[in-house]
Parts: sequence; structure tokens; C-alpha cells
Amino acid sequence: QVQLVESGGGLVQAGGSLRLSCAASGTILRINGMGWYRRAPGNQRALVATISSTGNTNYADSVKGRFTISRDNAKNTVYLQMNSLKPEDTAVYYCNADITRYNSYRNNYWGQGTQVTVSS
Repeated sequence: QVQLVESGGGLVQAGGSLRLSCAASGTILRINGMGWYRRAPGNQRALVATISSTGNTNYADSVKGRFTISRDNAKNTVYLQMNSLKPEDTAVYYCNADITRYNSYRNNYWGQGTQVTVSS
């Protein structure tokens, strides 16, 4: 089994910062790509940022220059540093990981989501 557990969401004023964390655990052989997605009220889930196993990053245009994704491979953890937050960043944020397990089974896994609310 594999689990992704997110933390770090909450309520913050516009212009503030939050740091999300997502730790993967279980029978993990290798974590390939990792990423963050979000679902705002009334919208579909959308890409926020991704990071490859070698550290290459990709960001949605709406968060470029404000958000930074990083990962600690020794801890099987991915982070999302969010600065200069705006009310439109309000959403449930989901962690995603492409994981190969010890039985060579490879699949995408999702965390349970963490709420981020930015007040104006």
C-alpha cells in the first residue's frame, strides 16, 4: 500500500505565505514525478506545479514567480512554498506522485487534499 499525507493548509490573508508538505509512505521502490494540483469551488482540478525525479519543475502560469515546488527524496516528501497569496488561490490542494512499488507495479497516487483559504 502507498499513502500520501498532506499538511500545511489553512487560512491566510492576501499577500501572506503558506508551505504545503506531502509525505509518501508504504512499499515504495521509487518515486518518479511528484506534483501539486488544486480544485477551486466550481472548477475542475488543475495543475499547480510538478517536479521530476531529477528536479525539473513546471508551473501553471498563474503561480509562476510566487510558488516554488521542491522535494526531499530521502524523506519521500514534496513541498509547495506559496508566497504572495491571492484570494483566487483559494482551493483544495492535492498532492500527486508517480510511484513504482517493490512489486514493480507503477501507478499514480493522490493525497486526501488540504484546504487553502486566502482572505482579501
